[in-house]
Amino acid sequence: MTEMNVIEMDGRGAAKVMRLATRPIPAPGPGEVLIRTRAIGVNRVDILQRSGQYTPPYGIIDVPGVELSGDVAALGDGVTGMAVGDAVCGLIVGGAYAEYCAVPQTQVLRLPKDYDYIHGAALPEVHFTVWTALMQHGRYKGGESLLVHGGSSGIGTTAIMLARALGAGDIYATAGNAQKCKACEDLGAAKCVNYKTADFVEAIGDLRGDAGVDVILDMVVGPYVPKNQSLLAPDGRLVFIGLMSEQREVQINASSVMMKRQIITGVSLRGQSLAQKAAIRDEMEKVVWPLLDHGKMRPVIDSVYPMAEAVAAHKRLETSQHIGQIVLTVDPA
Repeated sequence: MTEMNVIEMDGRGAAKVMRLATRPIPAPGPGEVLIRTRAIGVNRVDILQRSGQYTPPYGIIDVPGVELSGDVAALGDGVTGMAVGDAVCGLIVGGAYAEYCAVPQTQVLRLPKDYDYIHGAALPEVHFTVWTALMQHGRYKGGESLLVHGGSSGIGTTAIMLARALGAGDIYATAGNAQKCKACEDLGAAKCVNYKTADFVEAIGDLRGDAGVDVILDMVVGPYVPKNQSLLAPDGRLVFIGLMSEQREVQINASSVMMKRQIITGVSLRGQSLAQKAAIRDEMEKVVWPLLDHGKMRPVIDSVYPMAEAVAAHKRLETSQHIGQIVLTVDPA
């Protein structure tokens, strides 16, 4: 077999620009692992790329997708510690909506104990992102308080579970309806605020008082920034992890930054170098993967679609009604 099925984008626009097509099966280059794909994570960055709002950092790729799980099909020169047939998951810059993907070994991890491919495909993108935001930029330490905006998303649910597994203090979240809020609280949030019916600053401020919140992960930004600053504890860290708001220019209270020693930072995973991603992978393998092996946390799966139904999966994600992650499956050849 020399060809594979992929989902390609015929231009940029609505979900309907995606279509099933065939491409040659890639050969793994030096340091790469060829993975026979079994499942694919669907992420908001896929929608941004499809709609023309985001161009991958290494050139235009007309096959979306940044995370997958499957079996090792072949090894490139220099790859060690892996064998054909190993069950793995991987992170790539684009092109995951395909039956085969060549992935740098430094971005490949074994599937945790007792994991199926569906749950495995939901690991790389969100865990790389959450680890970078929470641990590297947020400098999170066990016992600290945490606020996660978009708590019911794939990133949000992962952040709540990781913080809880690492011995968090009080965890708070925001979400858009009662069902989503309950899901966040079931995962470990002490309080999830429905931002459509309540002011999260008042609701969380009533619980925290003058103590504030140590770390805030914000995927909205825009009008949330001054509110977040008002909630930050002294020496608190505000980390931007998304841009759900169309407002890109924001107002910063410089007085709060100085008087409270606030740190405001942000992360974007896709444009980081291979060396940076390798360092993140190594840290997660030491700290996060044992938690996954022992069932301390597990991805929340919202829904599963065959790869051929990628349009429906994107439409589901665009409704923002999902809780957790959406996954595509690929039948074995």
